[in-house]
Amino acid sequence: MEILVKFKAKSLLLTTFLASMLLASTVINAESLPIPAPPSFDASSYVLMDFGSGAVLADHNSNERVDPASITKIMTAYVVYKSLEAGDITLEDQVEISEYAWRSIGSRMFVEVGDKIKLEHLMLGLIIQSGNDASIALAEHVAGTEQAFADVMNAQAKRIGMKDSHFVNATGLPDTDHYTTAYDIALLSRAMISEFPEEYKRYAQKEYTFNGIKQFNRNRLLWRDSAVDGIKTGHTEAAGYCLAASAIKNDMRLISAVMGTDSDKARTVNSQALLNYGFRYYESHKLYKAGEVLAQQRMWKGESKSIQLGLDKDLFVTIPRGRYEDLKADMDINAEIVAPIQQGDQVGVVKVTLKGENYLEQSLVALQSNPEGGLWRRIVDFFVKLLF
Repeated sequence: MEILVKFKAKSLLLTTFLASMLLASTVINAESLPIPAPPSFDASSYVLMDFGSGAVLADHNSNERVDPASITKIMTAYVVYKSLEAGDITLEDQVEISEYAWRSIGSRMFVEVGDKIKLEHLMLGLIIQSGNDASIALAEHVAGTEQAFADVMNAQAKRIGMKDSHFVNATGLPDTDHYTTAYDIALLSRAMISEFPEEYKRYAQKEYTFNGIKQFNRNRLLWRDSAVDGIKTGHTEAAGYCLAASAIKNDMRLISAVMGTDSDKARTVNSQALLNYGFRYYESHKLYKAGEVLAQQRMWKGESKSIQLGLDKDLFVTIPRGRYEDLKADMDINAEIVAPIQQGDQVGVVKVTLKGENYLEQSLVALQSNPEGGLWRRIVDFFVKLLF
């Protein structure tokens, strides 16, 4: 893969990097294959997304609002994990079961009013057994009431970028004001896996026994495909049968969200078809690591004469299988970088092309702050610049 570095007029290059960057990735030498149309099947909507890049590989009405049913509980768990991360609660907390939680309809973990259940057990009841009683008990423990918890769910949805979702409960029970999209569910699943990789491992657990009752994970893909390690099913009469799934093969992770099929079998088979399609015809590569120094550029009027440049997040590409050698990367750096500059300030872009066509670009940023230098430094740089 060829790597180029471009600088805008008047820029002075101190050192260039990129010589070994993408060569560290494994080059796929397989013959490039034509990409057929993705699977098509009867469902309200669906999407297939690459975890690393966020690229959409298959789509059908993925931005259409639908009833999420118990897939809602991905967000319920996500909010609980955010509270754990913040230190507001712990897995050891004893959560008292309210009558409201106990009276919840639908799937249950079979807790009783007044029981004090370890929060970690309730999380397993939510994730594996899809217990509505566990969901409400957790919501009340985190936010006081389920409605207050729903407000937090909506705030997190906005932060993640879920533009077409709104939650009014922690369970997914039908409500006209409770909706999401296949695309938003894929975004949420991506956030869950990325931010809480250790906690996400619970989604691969096939069964859980509580109160002497063994219940099984409803995600049948966990039994069909060893590459699948999550994530959540949903079903109500209004929503149909839904499944958000994720699988990883050879360091490539895919996420599918299938909404509104007519049976458990359909959501399973069709989700499998989407994942198989993605793994068969696409490959994903991490081209640049966040924080890695890609270039060191001349710094004018700063305390330091140079500044290190890179990315503030990993840069992934998802491409048709066998096309890795057709990729090229350029860095386009601002002509002049003048102090003061803060870490994270944009100073250019990294552009990736595939066979000469623009494929993606990402901001090139300062990896360190460089305040304005003293008077003597500024005077010297003023006259040095006149020579260029």
